[in-house]
Order: sequence, then C-alpha cells, then structure tokens
Amino acid sequence: MSGRPHADAQHRPKSVIAGVLFHVLGGNGLADEGGVFLPLTPWAWTLLVVGPVALLWRRACPVTVFAIAAAASIGFATFAEPSWVYAVAPAVALFQIARNGRLTAAVVSGGAAYAAYLLICGFFADRLGLDPGVRPGLREALLLAVGMVLMVFLGSASKSRAEHMAEIMKVRAERARAREEQEKRQASEERLRIARELHDVLGHHLSLINVQAGVGLHLMERQPEQAREALTAIKTASAEALREVRAVLGVLRTEDEAAPRQPALGLSRLEDLTADAGLPVETKVTGDPRDLPPEVDRAAYRIVQEALTNVRRHAGPGAAARVNVDYLPTTLHLGIRNDGTDASPPGAPAEGHAGTGIAGMRARAESLGGQLEAGPVDGGYLVSVLLPTPKEEC
Repeated sequence: MSGRPHADAQHRPKSVIAGVLFHVLGGNGLADEGGVFLPLTPWAWTLLVVGPVALLWRRACPVTVFAIAAAASIGFATFAEPSWVYAVAPAVALFQIARNGRLTAAVVSGGAAYAAYLLICGFFADRLGLDPGVRPGLREALLLAVGMVLMVFLGSASKSRAEHMAEIMKVRAERARAREEQEKRQASEERLRIARELHDVLGHHLSLINVQAGVGLHLMERQPEQAREALTAIKTASAEALREVRAVLGVLRTEDEAAPRQPALGLSRLEDLTADAGLPVETKVTGDPRDLPPEVDRAAYRIVQEALTNVRRHAGPGAAARVNVDYLPTTLHLGIRNDGTDASPPGAPAEGHAGTGIAGMRARAESLGGQLEAGPVDGGYLVSVLLPTPKEEC
C-alpha cells in the first residue's frame, strides 16, 4: 500500500481521528457502564484502534479496509454488548465501497459481515463460550441491518452527486473555454477591422496630401496663390486624417474616457468625402435613401473612400471619377468608375509594390455577405459593389 494510499493518509485524516475517538471513548464508556465483559487489555484497545487506522487506505482498497475494520469490530463484539460505538470504522469503509461505484461489492461485503456477526455473537455464542450479554436481540439485529443498508445507499448517492458535480464543472469549463475562444476571435476580428480602417484612413488622406504637396511644389514659384490652396488642402486633409484615426482607435480607450464627438462615418458624409478627393468626382444617388445598418453604412463609406484613393493613385493626371449610389429594395449598390486614361486597376501593383486596395474592399464587402467586382471598362476602371440591407434592419 504505497503511492496513492499515502496520499489518502495525508488528505483524509479527519475520518481516522473521528473513528479512533468514537471507538476508544465509546469503548471506554461502555466498559465503565459494565458493557464490556473482559478487562480492556492492550489486545482489546488494538481491536478498537485497528479499524479506524485502516481507514487511511479506504479509497485505494475499500473492500480490504472494510474486511479489516469489520473483523476488528466483530472481535471486540465477542466480549462486549451490542453497540454502534465500535462499529463506526466498518460503516465508513462500507460507505466508501458504495461511493467508489462498487455497489455489488458493498452489498456482498456488508452481507457477509452481517452474517458473520450474527453467527459468531448469536447462533454460536454458547458453543464459543461467549458471555450471554454479547447476543444481539431482534432490535439490535434490525438496527444493524438498517444501518448497513443506509451506508450503502448514502455511498451510492454520494457517488451520483459527485458525478453530477463533475459534469457541471465540465460544462462550466467548456463554456469558459468557448467564451475565451469567442473573446479571442472577437479580438482578432476587431484588430482586423482596425487595420482596415487605418489602411483606408491613412491611404486616402496621405495620398491626397502627397498629390497636393506635388502640386504645391510645382506651383510654388510660378503661381503662389494656387500653391497656397494646395497647402490649405494638405492642412485640411491632415486634420481630417487625425480625426478619423482617433475615431478608429476610440475603441481602445479606457472606460472613463469620453467617446469621440465626430459623427459616425457613413454615406451621410459622402459629399465631404468626394469634395476632398483631390480630383473631380461626380456623384449620383438613385432610389429612396434610407438609414442603413451601421456596419453597412461604414463599409460603404470606406469602399468609396478606398476606390477614390486608388483612382487618384493609379489613373494618372486629369483623371475624374463617378460615384453611383443605388438604394435597391434589399441591397445597396455602389459603382465607382475611373475615367482616367490609365486603366491600371485601383489597388493593382504600382511601381513594383503590390497594392491591397481591391483585396481589402472585397474582404470588407464579403464580411457583410456582399460581393465586389472590379475590372477595366471603356478605357477606365469600374468597381461595383453589392451590400445586403434587409428591410427589417433599416
């Protein structure tokens, strides 16, 4: 009995101490009342103590421990009147057998110990020369049988309860893992959203700043007034970029910080977007304008912004663009067309560097269940987007 039995001894001393106290104090009290018919010799004390001490290993070897405890208690019962005070250890051991899920072993072990007690201290008491006071009466025999059945029942019930609690803990652990995975997934999606927002914001405004800076440098000497207008546009674009970056990063603010005060980005700000695009933009809205789901409204704004940024980057000087916004019954259609002479696609590789404009717009549309098509058309380039807008969400 090593390994796990020793662990039992370290973690389950209370039942051993209680068993020893019940047996020793109860046996001593029984002797003081004349219920013990032999002197309490070291052998008698050993019989009282051996059962409780054996409980140290009741989890690892419950049947063996019950046999030892029952034999010691029956041995003491051969010179003492029937009493529960020296039967605590076998009762605990029988409970443990049932709690371990060994119901048959508990019934067989309990029945064998019960029969042995009745045979030794009842039927064969005279032949063994035992004191008549050790004989159990009908009342004692019935109480002992009820007590043993109760121990088996309580052990089985304790096992069922332990299994139920283990199942509850397992379900809670699975829910906690699922919640943790969901939080990680949401955090990953939020990082991706922020990355897309920052790409759109910085790409649009920095591209505009770059164009206006080039114009300013070109006109600085010959047409200073137009250069001043270019610098003013740079200042406006940079201020707008800072505001939008703050709005994008607003989700990272702490709870006690104020929320961004600027209005949410959406098609309601389309006029401002096209006015600051850095190239001529014609806007046409068809259908009945309506309130869109916030995520669709923001995605539509960002797609138009990215498309205009790519037009400015790739269409060449003198480029112009047309933006069509069609409010259909259950969808929103966006069409951004480049009428420049350079038909290289927005977001395509430029100057040896691979762009991400088309891929980013397509990913944004598909994340909402929409679709995006892009390609050359009539010497220019067309980006066509469909975003679902169910009526019940509007």
